[in-house]
Amino acid sequence: MNNEVQQPHDDDPAAHKRNDEVRSSDITVTDEATVKRATRAAAVGNAMEWFDFGIYAYLAVTIGKVFFPGDGSTQLLASFTAFAASFLIRPLGGMVFGPLGDRLGRKQVLALTMVLMAAGTFCIGLIPSYDSIGIAAPILLLLCRMVQGFSTGGEYGGAATFIAEYAPDKRRGYFGSFLELGTLIGYTGAAGLVLVLNTALGDEAMLEWGWRIPFLIGGPIGVVGLYLRTKLDETPAFQQQQAQAAEANGPKLSEDMPRKKFTAIFTEQWPMLLLCIALVAAYNITDYMLLSYMPAYLTDALDYKHSMELVAAIIAMVVMAAVIQRIGNLADRFGRKPLLMAGMGGFAVLTIPVFVLFQQGSFAAVIVGLLLLGAPLVCLLGTMSATLPALFPTEVRYGSLSIGYNVSTSLFGGTAPMVMSYLVDSTGDKLSPAYYASGAAVLGIIAVAFMKESAGQPLPGSPPSVSTEEEARALTQTETGTKEPTTA
Repeated sequence: MNNEVQQPHDDDPAAHKRNDEVRSSDITVTDEATVKRATRAAAVGNAMEWFDFGIYAYLAVTIGKVFFPGDGSTQLLASFTAFAASFLIRPLGGMVFGPLGDRLGRKQVLALTMVLMAAGTFCIGLIPSYDSIGIAAPILLLLCRMVQGFSTGGEYGGAATFIAEYAPDKRRGYFGSFLELGTLIGYTGAAGLVLVLNTALGDEAMLEWGWRIPFLIGGPIGVVGLYLRTKLDETPAFQQQQAQAAEANGPKLSEDMPRKKFTAIFTEQWPMLLLCIALVAAYNITDYMLLSYMPAYLTDALDYKHSMELVAAIIAMVVMAAVIQRIGNLADRFGRKPLLMAGMGGFAVLTIPVFVLFQQGSFAAVIVGLLLLGAPLVCLLGTMSATLPALFPTEVRYGSLSIGYNVSTSLFGGTAPMVMSYLVDSTGDKLSPAYYASGAAVLGIIAVAFMKESAGQPLPGSPPSVSTEEEARALTQTETGTKEPTTA
């Protein structure tokens, strides 16, 4: 559990002496076992979200044939359009779940989003095909995607906030990297499952019924994530913020408080909202290009052998998963901005040459290209989840991050596969997705340049958070000038 060194009694002289050294009402001492449990619960939900996106992306060609009429290119574009359409509702989910998480708590809202997300994924596996029920099939698919989009509107912002508020200030990058480790695990699990099914069942059986299996598996995964999340306590930062609000407003909080918080997001936090939108736009376009769009691009646009692209994607994602926690440590040691700048700069420089490499037509070229793009992506993955929560104060963090993240994801992230597929079809230029991603990376470089460094600093509106009581004493002594800081 989380601990705070107790404030001394005013009538205790010895306590007054200790008070010169430790003022723990201003410093939260975290228990590492509790932080790890919180991180694991948040990461499982993120893995579930990206497992869903992964299986949809990796089965995009098959889903197009099952749910939409027309030829191959038309069906693929329709499949990615349905993928993108679900993102239109994500900002609404962010506006509902985000402020609700700031009012009721991170834990309760994250449990609710997990239930909705798992239900939407499971139901997709039950929808009859277009040949069976006609136009009702794509409509039902879109409705299920809308449920998923609405629920994920509160997922990433809540999970990132949850981990950031539990983690010690000097290790927030490391613990935050577990959230994106969940992303890679979800994508890798989806790619691996689709690869196994394609190999074991063949194209005809996959088209007939095999595609349903990954979606049906999503239900039980959601139950596991829900169990983990309901076993956790609320974050220390939220508990303190609620206690301060109760003290300021009396036993009964003002009925206007939720409305005031929601209004404050747009009136007081708009500069950080714009920065968040720019960072997430650049990050998501490159992320969705590599992890969602690339398998369909390799098979549909470049005519690579089916399943070859999944093997290459799995290799690249396993390598990224193996190093992502080291990236989180580097972000704690050297700062968020150098890692983010390396990631954005890497995409700006490498994307076009790598797409030229893809056109060589060999499996080795695909592996090398994905690894080259995986290097800058893992710099973003390992850093972003610790960066974004630090943009906003505690009382509106969940809401602000959910709104900013999902507006950007809706406009730029979820639409990336559709836009890239459209660019290839309309222009005939197979490098056009690379131009789009490179432009996004340039936007990211500008956004990072305007960002303030947050590594090792307390979250805005939250007390300092440390790993041990010794570190708390050292921090307090440094602030009061009683002695030089000591290393915890």
